[in-house]
Amino acid sequence: MVRIDKPLDGQRVCRNCIAKSRIEECVRCGARREPATRDDQGRPLCPNCLVTDPANAEVCSNCRKRKRVQNRTPNGPLCSNCCPLPVLVCSICGRTAPATHSRLTGLPRCGGCDRRQAHCTACGRLRGIHSGTAEAPVCGPCTAPDAELWRPCPTCGEAERLRAAGPCPRCTLKQRLHGLLADDSGSIPPKLHALNDALAETERAGTAMRWLSSGIVSTVLSGLGSGSRPLTHEALDELPAGKVVEHIRSVLVATGTLPQRDEQMVRLERHVNDLVTSHATVEGRRILHRYATWHLLRRLRRRSRGNDITHTQLTVVRQHLRAAVYLLNWIETQGLTLATCRQADLERWMTSDDVRHRREAGHFVRWALAQKIARDLSFPAVRWNGPSQAMDDAARWATARRLLHDDTLKPEDRLAGLLLLLYAQWPAAISRLTVDHIEETDGAVRLRLGAVPVDLPGPVAELALHQVAARRSHAVLARTDSPWLFPGGQPGRPISVWAMGERLRKLGIRLAETRSTALFQLATELPAAVLARTLGIDITVAVKWQRAAAGDWGAYAAEVSRRSAKAASGRENQPAAFNAQGDLQC
Repeated sequence: MVRIDKPLDGQRVCRNCIAKSRIEECVRCGARREPATRDDQGRPLCPNCLVTDPANAEVCSNCRKRKRVQNRTPNGPLCSNCCPLPVLVCSICGRTAPATHSRLTGLPRCGGCDRRQAHCTACGRLRGIHSGTAEAPVCGPCTAPDAELWRPCPTCGEAERLRAAGPCPRCTLKQRLHGLLADDSGSIPPKLHALNDALAETERAGTAMRWLSSGIVSTVLSGLGSGSRPLTHEALDELPAGKVVEHIRSVLVATGTLPQRDEQMVRLERHVNDLVTSHATVEGRRILHRYATWHLLRRLRRRSRGNDITHTQLTVVRQHLRAAVYLLNWIETQGLTLATCRQADLERWMTSDDVRHRREAGHFVRWALAQKIARDLSFPAVRWNGPSQAMDDAARWATARRLLHDDTLKPEDRLAGLLLLLYAQWPAAISRLTVDHIEETDGAVRLRLGAVPVDLPGPVAELALHQVAARRSHAVLARTDSPWLFPGGQPGRPISVWAMGERLRKLGIRLAETRSTALFQLATELPAAVLARTLGIDITVAVKWQRAAAGDWGAYAAEVSRRSAKAASGRENQPAAFNAQGDLQC
């Protein structure tokens, strides 16, 4: 439902169809768009070439450089570098940042508060914030209840700042959804009611409208509504793979329209099938099928214990399978088979210049020996001899103090960084945390990383409770009943390991070095059994770190024996190293 006021071939059409009817190829960049202007010879120029045309640049009155004009003042034009926003104290959040003056109140408002939406303390609706404070925001209609400024929506009657005739964004979204999901009879099928209600009641109607405007999204949803596309995972698998299709699937799963499915496992099974069937020889395909299906995938399912596998687990299986393919391809080029390959041949491959995934290939060779497929071969395992990267414990504590006290950083980034700095949690483990891992009893906040929960110090506990209360997904559904402590860009799913790692790297944290430093320090103070139960790591890993750190457990045993009976009854397995309140607050 759009305005149709443009004539085209004797009919009235919308502005978008007019633009499509006028598409021409830009003479400069070759883009096919509606021309914004024409050159001296009458050839079309797209809007981007018009804006960036050197002929349209002017000399900046401040830096005296010829650039694109960003703003015009009585003293002359200014470029984008010479007209930054003034740095003011925001009247809402109190931060000193680049800000503009609100047209309603005349007070400065920073960019974050200008884009922020929250529930108004006066009317309770989710709107843009125009006044009040960060704890008690006030929306625009409640700040300046002017009938000329805020006109009621003709559909729902709510006061909105309508810039054109027609319904408000919320009503427009509902009309758009009905047009996509309705069948031939004009009603929405019962199986799509949950999807329609979730999208119609999303917190940010503008975000949902932009998502629905994507061509493939509207095509898929209209196909589901009309019944031309079955409402199954297999029907979505037939679409071109990409992030848009995955987001559509996650929305359908989060609303209960589609059943839950382990997408990483499905993606891995598809990759295994393609890699095995593409192998050149029949014998190689048989060996790869046995290795992938009855060893790698079987072991992965046993270790996952019914839970969804992670992207890291998928990557490890892929590397092991690729290593087997590389080794088999090399053996076949030498006119050999895995049964006729000898130790000299294997060592010749290991020392060649084009060897790839040598370490992972050892796993395949040892499996082939156990299955009696190969014989008289030996592939040594790589033994871990401690951390290889440099460690700086002073820098680690300096970063921890910055995350504790720097209010300009996002609270979720500060919490994730502290979990890595203090408790040696890898981004893969941090991203899989749920709200159930945080327990608050008798004023104490505990985080369950392993079998024994960890007592969080005061500043870290505040960040954890704030994240539980304020967590919000960046997905189109925004707030859902997702249990994840760090929601991701897709509804019902946690943040990806890659995204979590990138956010920590932007804080200046070197992931591998920081985790090694934290584990090394904790292993010097705690026995391996306590370390494994508390951090949720395997006991063999804890023992290796204990040996690398060569910790002295005599001091730990003496300190435990001096604990009072009251403290020991409440936290008998709580390591002293995790209660360093003074170290964190100094």
